[in-house]
Amino acid sequence: MTQDIAGAGFSDRLKRAADARQARLAKFRPQPTVTDPSAPSRAALKKAALDQVRRLRVEAKSARKLAAAQAIEATRLAQDSAAAAELDAKRGARKERKALTKAEAKAKRDSRYAARKARQ
Repeated sequence: MTQDIAGAGFSDRLKRAADARQARLAKFRPQPTVTDPSAPSRAALKKAALDQVRRLRVEAKSARKLAAAQAIEATRLAQDSAAAAELDAKRGARKERKALTKAEAKAKRDSRYAARKARQ
């Protein structure tokens, strides 16, 4: 008579116990996550960060190259100005020597002229 009642049999009790056990285990299983479709993916975020790092490195490298080129240009300009100053100094010294030579020649001419006038 106990078999007429639904779920009163041994196999029914075993089945219900197994279902209850499965239901308890299901609570601990990882649930599928719901991701926001508008949120960027991790790969996209990582790629963006990597792109930014690369861009900053390229900018730093170009800045270093520019600074090195400017330093080389400044050195070249300093050498050119030093060479020009040296050349000007040489030219000035030569002009001074010529002026002295010219003055000596004029003084010599004047002395000869004065001697000639004195003889007359």
